[in-house]
Amino acid sequence: MKFGKEYVSQMVHEWQEAYMDYNHLKSLLMEILNFKKKNAPLPEVAATPRGSLKRRVSMYRAFSGLQIRYNSFKGKNNHEDEVIVVNSVQQEGSESHYETTFLVSCEEGGECELNFFRSLDDEFNKVLTFYKKKVGEVKVEAEALSKQMDALIALRIKVDKISIVDQVIDTFSNEDSVFSPASVDTMHFSSPGRPHMEAIQEVEMNNEEILEQETVQEVEMTSEEILEEKAKIGKRDTTEMIPRDFRPAPVEVLDYVKINIEPETPISTLRCIMTSKPNLSFSKEELRKVEEQMKKAFVEFYQKLRLLKRYSSLNVLAFSKIMKKYDKISSRKASKSYLEVIEKSYLRSSDEVLKLMEGVEVTFIKHFVDGNRKKGMKYLRPQAQRETHRVTFLLGLFSGCSLALVAAIAVSIRAGTLLENEDRGQYMENIFPLYSLFGFVVLHIVMYGANIYYWRRFRVNYPFIFGFKQGTELGYRQVLLLASGLSLLALAAALYHLDMDIDPETQSFQTLTELTPLALVIILLTVTFLPLNIIYRSSRFFFIKCVWRCLLAPLYKVTLPDFFLADQLTSQVQAIRSLQFYVCYYGWGNFRERSNTCQESKIYPILYIFLAIIPFWSRFIQCLRRVFEERDLMQGFNSLKYLSTVVALVMRTLYDQKRGTFWRVMAASTSGITTVGNTYWDLVVDWGLLQRNSKNPWLRDKLLVPYKSVYFVAIVLNIILRLVWMQLVLDFQQLPFLHRRAFIALVACLEILRRGMWNFFRLENEHLNNVGKYRASESVPLPFNYDEDKSM
Repeated sequence: MKFGKEYVSQMVHEWQEAYMDYNHLKSLLMEILNFKKKNAPLPEVAATPRGSLKRRVSMYRAFSGLQIRYNSFKGKNNHEDEVIVVNSVQQEGSESHYETTFLVSCEEGGECELNFFRSLDDEFNKVLTFYKKKVGEVKVEAEALSKQMDALIALRIKVDKISIVDQVIDTFSNEDSVFSPASVDTMHFSSPGRPHMEAIQEVEMNNEEILEQETVQEVEMTSEEILEEKAKIGKRDTTEMIPRDFRPAPVEVLDYVKINIEPETPISTLRCIMTSKPNLSFSKEELRKVEEQMKKAFVEFYQKLRLLKRYSSLNVLAFSKIMKKYDKISSRKASKSYLEVIEKSYLRSSDEVLKLMEGVEVTFIKHFVDGNRKKGMKYLRPQAQRETHRVTFLLGLFSGCSLALVAAIAVSIRAGTLLENEDRGQYMENIFPLYSLFGFVVLHIVMYGANIYYWRRFRVNYPFIFGFKQGTELGYRQVLLLASGLSLLALAAALYHLDMDIDPETQSFQTLTELTPLALVIILLTVTFLPLNIIYRSSRFFFIKCVWRCLLAPLYKVTLPDFFLADQLTSQVQAIRSLQFYVCYYGWGNFRERSNTCQESKIYPILYIFLAIIPFWSRFIQCLRRVFEERDLMQGFNSLKYLSTVVALVMRTLYDQKRGTFWRVMAASTSGITTVGNTYWDLVVDWGLLQRNSKNPWLRDKLLVPYKSVYFVAIVLNIILRLVWMQLVLDFQQLPFLHRRAFIALVACLEILRRGMWNFFRLENEHLNNVGKYRASESVPLPFNYDEDKSM
C-alpha cells in the first residue's frame, strides 16, 4: 500500500482537517518535477567509443577507501549543499511559529520550491498548534481526574470505615497521587482549604527483584540476627511504620463535593425530579456507581492520550516522507535540516502525553483492578475483534441455503397451484402475517449490514457515534450472518408449513403445523435474551438496553443510540402489528381451524392503533426531554414532527377501519402535512442537504461519497418512498395478482429500504459534525461536583 493511502487510513477521522495535507504537498512536488522535466537540457550522445582510455582509467584507478570518501561527502553537504534555514519566529500577541528561508530561490524554478516550503511551514504550524491545544486540554482533564480520585479515595474510607492503620498501609503501598511521580508536575491531589499533598516516592520492583533483595539481606545476616529481627518485627507497634511526613487521605474533602451520578432506574430518576441534586449518602451502592463512572472516565481519557500519541507519530512520519520525496525530486539535501527542527519541536520533543499515559496506567491498575496489570491493560487497550474465515463461510452457506429455500417455496406454490386455490384468502389472512414478521426483521438487519459496509468504506466512525464498547462492535459480515441465519430458519419453517398443508397424509398434524411460526418466535426471543456468552452477547444486551430505554424514554437521559433505535422502530410498524396478531391468533383465535375473530373484538382495533404509535410517541417524549435538558429549540420542532405523525397514523388507521368521506379527508390532510414536514426534516436537518450557498450546490460543503449524483438520487428516492404510505389514504389501484396483505407487506418493505438509506446519510452528517468540532472521544460526566464557594 502506498503511504498516501495508508496515511489516510491511519488518521483519527474526526481530526483529519488538523493533519498535514500530504496530498497537497505531494501535488506541489509534482509541479516541481514537471518544471524540471520541461526545462531539463537534452541529453548529449556519448562520443567516447567502447573500451576507451577514459573508461579504463576510471576502472583501474586506485581505491581510496569508503570511510574517507564518505567523510568528505558529508562535510561538503554540511556547507555547500545547505539550501534552507528554519527559524522560530515570535510575533506579538501570538505563539511562535516556524518559517523556512529558501536560500536558492533565485535559481531557475526556485519559485515553485519556495511555494512548497511556504505550504510546508503552514502545515507544520497547523499541526503544532493543534497538538499544543489538545495537550493543554488533556492536562486540564488530568487535573480534574486527580481531584475526582481525591474524593473517591475519601469516599472509600468513609464507606468502608477502615481503621487508620489499614488506611495508612493501603495508601502507602498504592500512592496517594493519581499519577506517578514521573508524570506532569501539575498532576497532584488537591483538596479545598488545605495545601497540596506531597507525592510519595515509590520504587517499582517486580517479584523477582524483591525476592533477590530479601535473599541477599538474609545471606549477609547470621541465623541469630535473623531470629532477632523477626522477633522485633513481631513486637513492633504498627504505628511505628508510619512515615513522619505521611498524611492520610483527606476525608474532609467530602464536605466540598456533591454526587453527580446519572439515575440508572426509573425510580431513581423520579426521585431526582422530586428532590434536588442529592448529597453523598455514603452507601456501598453509591460507591460502586462512582467507581464504575471513574473507571469509564479513565478509559476514555486514556483513549484520548493514545489518539494524541498516534497523531504526533503519524504527522512526523508524513513530514519525513514528504521531505525525502523533495530531496529525490529536487536533488537537494534539505530533509535533514527540516527534520532536525521537527525533532526539536514540541510535537516530537514533548513527553507530557507519554508521562500521562504511564500515570493513568499505574493509577488504573492500582485503584481499579487490584494491581492486576493484565486485566487493567485489557480495559485500557481492548483488542478489536478479528473477522474469521468461519464467519465468511457460514455467511455464504446460510445465504446459499436461503436462496435454495426461496426457489423451493416458489416451486411448491407453482406446482400446487396455490394461487388459484380457494383457500388462498384464508392462508393470506392468517398465515402470511405470521411469517411476514421475519421478513421485516431480516430485511432491516440486511440494510443495517449494508450501512456498516458503506460506513467503513467512507470512513464514518460509527462505533464512536453509537458508543459501542471498543472491540465489541459488529462488522457487516457478522450482521449479515445473523440475517442469513434467521432467514434460513424462517424459510425452512415456511416450507415445512407449506409442505404439511399440501400433503394429504399430514392433514392430521394440523395443530403441530399451525404451531410452527409460534415455535420460531419463541426460539428467536430465547436467543435474544440468552444470558450465555454466545451469539454476540454484548451486542444483544446493548440492543435490549436501548429498547428498554426507548420504552421508558422520559425517565432516561436521551443518547444517540436511543433515539436512533426509536427511529428504526418507527419503520417497523407492520412488524409490531404482526406481533399483536400473534397474540390474537394464538390467544383469542382458533388457530387449530385457521381462523380468528380478532376484528370482531372492540379491544383489538384500539390496540391496533396504540401499538403502532408507540415508536413515534417514544421519539416525541425523547425530543421533549432534550428540549428541557439541552435547551435546544430545534428539538421542540422535532417533537412537533413526531406528534403530527402520531395524529396522521391514527387518522389513517381510523379511515382504514371505518371508511367514509370525513375520515378520508382527515387522513389525507394529516398525512399530507406529515409527509411534507418529515421529508423536509430528513433532507435539511438529518442529512444536512439542500443548502443553496454551499460549495456543492444544493448539497453541503463536505461530502464523503465522491459522486454527487448519489445524493440527488437519494433525495428523489426519499421523497418518492415518503409518498408511498399515502396510497392507503388515496386508494391507489392495487395490482390484481397481489393480495391486500401482500400489498401492505410490500409497502412496509419499501419503508424499511427508505430507512436503511436514511441511516447512511444521517450518520454521515453526524460524523461530519464531529469532524467539524474535532470531537473524537466521548465526554464522560465525572461523579463529583466540587463546591468552589465553600472551598475558598
